[in-house]
Amino acid sequence: MQISLIKKTSVAGILVAATLSSAAFAADDYKLGLVTFLSGGAAGPFGVPAKNAADLTIEALNNGTLPAPYSSKGINGRTIVPVYVDEAGGATKQSSEYRSLVERRGVDAVLGYISSGDCLAIPAVAEQLKTLTVLFDCGTPRVFEENSYKYVFRTGPTATMDNVAAARYLKDNFEGLEAVSGINQNYSFGHDSWNDFIGTQQVLNASTKVSTKQFPKIYAGQYGAEISALMVNSSQVIHSSFWGGDMEAFLLQGAARGLFEEQTPLLTTGETAMFRLAEQIPEGTILGGRGPFGVYAPDNALNSWFRKAYTAKFGTPPTYPSYKMVQALLGLKLANEKAAEKVKGKPTQDDVIAAFEYLEYEGPGGTVKMNRGKGHQASMEMVYGRFTNKNGKPAITDVRRYVADCVTPPEGVSSSEWIEQGLKGAKCN
Repeated sequence: MQISLIKKTSVAGILVAATLSSAAFAADDYKLGLVTFLSGGAAGPFGVPAKNAADLTIEALNNGTLPAPYSSKGINGRTIVPVYVDEAGGATKQSSEYRSLVERRGVDAVLGYISSGDCLAIPAVAEQLKTLTVLFDCGTPRVFEENSYKYVFRTGPTATMDNVAAARYLKDNFEGLEAVSGINQNYSFGHDSWNDFIGTQQVLNASTKVSTKQFPKIYAGQYGAEISALMVNSSQVIHSSFWGGDMEAFLLQGAARGLFEEQTPLLTTGETAMFRLAEQIPEGTILGGRGPFGVYAPDNALNSWFRKAYTAKFGTPPTYPSYKMVQALLGLKLANEKAAEKVKGKPTQDDVIAAFEYLEYEGPGGTVKMNRGKGHQASMEMVYGRFTNKNGKPAITDVRRYVADCVTPPEGVSSSEWIEQGLKGAKCN
């Protein structure tokens, strides 16, 4: 189904519906389960910034102080009440926590999940419990490539988009590239990321050699053996989808041993470290932000509001996990209010799901199109650049943007199939 076939509801209509229905909905709160890392190595660079963004945005939504088209209060006039859960503990624990959110705490919806392992486990539980669930950050493309879900949506790009764009960036910026190497975590996100990257690299430059590929366990923290292997089997570029504490530990340990003196790190999630580790990131490091987020976000009213408000409240600029949290919250709000406008009253969960499918909306990172995974998976442009701190202020240079259809498989085609077919149908400008 193409987005062009979907009847678009005007923003004005949505706002009118939200205003007219606010009195009817104000009697009860909108209880929202929010799941993010609040402890462990992923908390500092990922989970806590995401929670900070949620707190800031929910307060603004409840007060009606966001820029249009999100200036109506709450969700259809209902005050949003967050119920936080720590994502630490693994997929089995998170499945149990999800059940508790729905069955014991009575949430209206669940929004969360950074780990791809959790995102592969949660949808089956969401379908069983028939609860609207929004995945805000995890990257594995397998969520909607291997299954179809009614109740589950993901409002951010997949790892395929990250890694196809990373390979395109090398093609556009590294003339004469002969060899690459990789270090990625030994679980779904790490393997998916490496496979998509090297598969695309070999489509774009078939002569590229792989010097070595390393897959330490997730959250290992110490990478002495892997760094030694990367130094012995040197290449021009080291690809890594490490995230959170793992990525930061690898950066610090690699820099201390001189790993990056002649090898350029390409960090698909590296934008989260550019302010936290500004003095340690090597000049010229290629940083991704898993979409047009953080320093790559566009100049629009939502980004202007968010960046200013977040920096003022928390003393540091927001990085991409914060942006992706806001993006998910705004998608959830808009789907609810689009549904209310259509039924001229309080929507059912099925009404909201129908409104969410193939939704197109604006966030602080730009345009979000829910046009993959049968309308449940977002696509967005992808951006890469190179880190510099020469003037004592972290910044990005050599920025390149890739439109969504350049880095995203067509609807109904899996990432692996698309890459094996030579990126057939990719539309790049």
